[in-house]
Parts: sequence; structure tokens; C-alpha cells
Amino acid sequence: MKVKFILTMEDLVVDDKLIDRVILNWETDVDQGDILKMSHEWITSQNFLTTRMEGLTRVGESSLTIEPMEDTADV
Repeated sequence: MKVKFILTMEDLVVDDKLIDRVILNWETDVDQGDILKMSHEWITSQNFLTTRMEGLTRVGESSLTIEPMEDTADV
């Protein structure tokens, strides 16, 4: 399944520099089980981002959107 991820972070600190907002978009192929696992980790882990991104030490607000993409190969 092809999905689009949109990660928005506000009031973050990277390498001791304050950054107002960062928005990351990417597309990838994942199966539904991986999406459920990632969603669960996102919801239950307070340090989900800071443990995965080098130099990131603080995030004020963040959101992760996962959108399924239409398969245009069959069109």
C-alpha cells in the first residue's frame, strides 16, 4: 500500500537552535500492519521523535498524518 506521511513539528530544538516549524512529507510503500504499529508508537511514546532524529532534543507540538494514496497503475 502506498501512503503519504506528513510530519509537522513546532517549537523544536535541533542542535541547540530553536526552530519555529518544520514540515516533512514523504511517500512510501508499507503494509497495514506497519502503519498500525507506527501509529501505536506515535500515540504511546512521549519521546517518539527525539529518540529517532539526531540532534532533535525538544518538540513543542507535533502531528503525524498518514494518507493512503490512490494506485494510478490501474488507470
